[in-house]
Amino acid sequence: MRAAMQNTDLKIEVEDFGAVLSSIKSQKTGHEFLWQGNPAIWNGQSPILFPIIGKLLNDRCVIGGKTYEIIRHGLARHRAFQCVEQTDDKLVFLQKENEDTLLHYPYRYELYITFSLDGNRLTVTHTVKNTNDCTMYFSLGAHPAFNCAVGDKLVFEKPETLISERIDHDSVITGEKDLILENSDTLTITEHLFDKDALIFEGVQSKSVTLNCEKSRTKVHFTFGDVPFLAIWAKPNAPFVCIEPWHGINDSYEKVEDFSKKRGIETLPAGKSFSFSWSADFSEE
Repeated sequence: MRAAMQNTDLKIEVEDFGAVLSSIKSQKTGHEFLWQGNPAIWNGQSPILFPIIGKLLNDRCVIGGKTYEIIRHGLARHRAFQCVEQTDDKLVFLQKENEDTLLHYPYRYELYITFSLDGNRLTVTHTVKNTNDCTMYFSLGAHPAFNCAVGDKLVFEKPETLISERIDHDSVITGEKDLILENSDTLTITEHLFDKDALIFEGVQSKSVTLNCEKSRTKVHFTFGDVPFLAIWAKPNAPFVCIEPWHGINDSYEKVEDFSKKRGIETLPAGKSFSFSWSADFSEE
């Protein structure tokens, strides 16, 4: 099932399976800002990453002394959400644990994804509530893909020196690092920018980045705020780019077995909630 909301600027559509954002369309011109998931290239659009981001080494972790298997980018994107609120400017989706998730991730949770419209701005808020009587450990991230072309530019809020951590064919951090930007605010999307897979940055100083699309004469001003990690990814030479705020990161080969000690892991006491948001302002010349 698909839910929608719209105003005079934008129309937004969201699938209940995975709470996947499936369309961001201009009401004025009909321009589609969101990648439409061509399976010949990449069939994703905007997966929700929970309770892990990226890949666990051998797809396994240890929680409470027991070994669990969690697939890449986690469980949430492979399950349905329920639309629990729908108004002219808001959609709220909820997913809870079930018997199957507990076999792979032993925590009970409520995961809310809230989509809000205000003029030409879309805000997406991710909220996890710990419904256990113990501390919960998790990662949470976003993965929206925006239409663009080779030659388009990502312009950060301020000049950055960005060093990417690299992952291998199994999506595990190798320890290899590459200097991507040196005291510059502009990253040009080239044919070979993603030949080594995702760019994964820690400690980005900017709080936002603007995707300037020259051919379509559109802009996406993407605000990610204070996030520990920011990934930029696409298939090589593909007509989209993903801007991914992450609270968490892939495993490396220097793996810490206990999930509670994993790099970038979030810690949430019993009964508490954790939230983060991203927003995007869409404009056309």
